[in-house]
Amino acid sequence: MPAFRYESVGADGKTRRGVLEADSARAARGILRGQGQTPLSVEAAVGSEAPGTARRGGFGRRLAAREQALLTRQLASLLTAGLPLDEALSVLAEQSERDYVRELVAAIRAEVVGGQSLAGALQWHARDFPDIYRAIVSAGEHTGRLGLVLARLADYLEQRNALKQKIQLAFLYPGIVTVIAFGIVTFLLSYVVPQVVNVFVNTKQALPLLTVIMLALSGFVRSAWWALLGGTALLVFLVRRALRVPSIRHAWHARLLRLPLAGRLVRGYNTVRFASTLAILSAAGVPILRALQAAGDTLNNEVMKRHVDEAIVRVREGVALSRALGGTHVFPPVLVHLIRSGEATGDVTAMLDRAVAGESSELERRTMFLTSLLEPLLIVAMGGIVLVIVLSVMLPIIELNQMVQ
Repeated sequence: MPAFRYESVGADGKTRRGVLEADSARAARGILRGQGQTPLSVEAAVGSEAPGTARRGGFGRRLAAREQALLTRQLASLLTAGLPLDEALSVLAEQSERDYVRELVAAIRAEVVGGQSLAGALQWHARDFPDIYRAIVSAGEHTGRLGLVLARLADYLEQRNALKQKIQLAFLYPGIVTVIAFGIVTFLLSYVVPQVVNVFVNTKQALPLLTVIMLALSGFVRSAWWALLGGTALLVFLVRRALRVPSIRHAWHARLLRLPLAGRLVRGYNTVRFASTLAILSAAGVPILRALQAAGDTLNNEVMKRHVDEAIVRVREGVALSRALGGTHVFPPVLVHLIRSGEATGDVTAMLDRAVAGESSELERRTMFLTSLLEPLLIVAMGGIVLVIVLSVMLPIIELNQMVQ
């Protein structure tokens, strides 16, 4: 049964907004009139698109990563407590704080009440619940352990969000320092340098070479700043267009993996995503080939993704998972060894969880090391640039002082 978002006015003159289930918009208006409400607007709630299609929406018309993890955790708790799925969704819809989340859950509940499975209902919201999410939910429904699978999925989402937040916060300080440094240098070049040096230009004094260069650079910044911004925007546009070409994107991703520090971060981040997804799908009872395909789709590095595709072919031919992944030479050896141990003991999921924990800690350590290395480098670079600007201003003063003496 479809869900409709409405706005109505009651007999007391108060405006009410909410979501209700009805066969059609006309039936929804009839329900509102039967409740003594005068409908002002009735329209289909979130989920009126075809399954699997992306939805167009304005600002805030999307489920945030934190909200997705919270909804998953709450739904898992309610199902584990013994509530039927439709009642659990009804509780989530009532306690949702944001209108969009309330409409989203109400629309999902309407599809479930209409006979759809939870995974089938989520297909109407492909942007909020990606393929990997729906595949895990579907596996939980088929195995009859939806509550446990959702609890594990919530753990995965929370760990992924926490790791992403730690990496973003680690690079926040260097980013702020870079922006402030750029602003200070721009101010010095566009205002301070011309104001001071023009005094010596009027005296017809021959200026030092460094001062002349700084004056030329200052004039360029003041008169052609628009060209600088336009050139930067054009460069970003051309780079993004170039990375859409498969051969160029593959070459760039291969180059990223070979970089001394950044390459390890890229490899570690993708390894955590791959192993985490593979662990949760394995625990949910998803066949290994399908789990490998879904885990490979979470990789954002084309080289690693291509090697996973090659490993899938080898596993399909009968090769063990550890040997197939070990032959790619793109994943850390510890991951391969732990998977081999899991194959020997019959508990690959536990070994994958251990690999994820270890690789996550290593990724955090490398991120902190890189940011701790960037901070002094940025300070030294900023100090060097300011020193050059100050020298360009002081050299004419020193020469003039020598001439007076």
